[in-house]
Amino acid sequence: MGYTVNVHMCEQIKDQLEFPSDRNQSLSPMNQLLVALRYYATGTFQLVVGDTFAINKSTVCRVLHHVTRSIASLRDKYVKFPMTQQQQHDTMKLFYSNSKLPGVVGAIDCTHVTIQSPGGDDAEIYRNRKGYFSLNVQLVCDSTSYITDIVCRWPGSVHDSTIFDNSHVHAMFESGQVEGCLVGDGGYACRRYMLTPVSNPQTASEVAYNNAQSKARNCIERTNGILKRRFPALKYCMRLRLDHSMAVIVATVVLHNIAMMIGDDELPVEDTELAAYVTTRHLEALNDAGPAQPPPTANRPGADAVRRAVIANYF
Repeated sequence: MGYTVNVHMCEQIKDQLEFPSDRNQSLSPMNQLLVALRYYATGTFQLVVGDTFAINKSTVCRVLHHVTRSIASLRDKYVKFPMTQQQQHDTMKLFYSNSKLPGVVGAIDCTHVTIQSPGGDDAEIYRNRKGYFSLNVQLVCDSTSYITDIVCRWPGSVHDSTIFDNSHVHAMFESGQVEGCLVGDGGYACRRYMLTPVSNPQTASEVAYNNAQSKARNCIERTNGILKRRFPALKYCMRLRLDHSMAVIVATVVLHNIAMMIGDDELPVEDTELAAYVTTRHLEALNDAGPAQPPPTANRPGADAVRRAVIANYF
């Protein structure tokens, strides 16, 4: 993260991080923030201890959870879905200018964040179809990669469409609180507020629609990549308690949005050694992977009526 983002965030949470005195050489709010950021950038306590400050691992752990809770508490301020008519129309215009797909207010997808086994009787439900333990995190973003909604409480074995069907965003569209629609991949059911690709395009119009839909959806794939590139802890196995892992995910999304808002779009150089290690771990886990379950299909007549109308009128 850039210096400007660090200062901005420190100003936001310093009241929660201040100690009443300097006894026991207490860390300043900025140094506490830097400890947490170092963890988000590496995913290991040992590197934080060795590279950042001469403090022990237990102190790093306490500081990390304190700072993470403080940052995550800003979620409602920095992770906002466009709710007013003007906000929704502005979002639609940006999507249309990039893809020529009308009426889009967000792109949706899920991404797996690797965690250690949570233990207990229900641990295996966190093992995803690729064989490793994860949280399946749903993100919605606009065409600028600003994240407008996040759901990060579901185990890795849960299908993307199930997460959406039980989300607040789904309820808003079902109740008519939001104009327009979302764009998603073929894992989602096609609905009046969800534009998905045509599985077997037969006409030039359907091919053109699929190309535009792919362009509109590209922003969420790009956002997932930016988020994990900016915070490698999300692609490295977080060895934290389950609730602490969820808080880290929310905190990194808040930081990502702040960076997008102030124009700090510089990304760190890819850590090739870390990427190779993660890939090896995932390949090893494939030996225990079960069969992938097919996505559910639309079960309501006329669910693709909006998609057919878009193809007929615009392509």
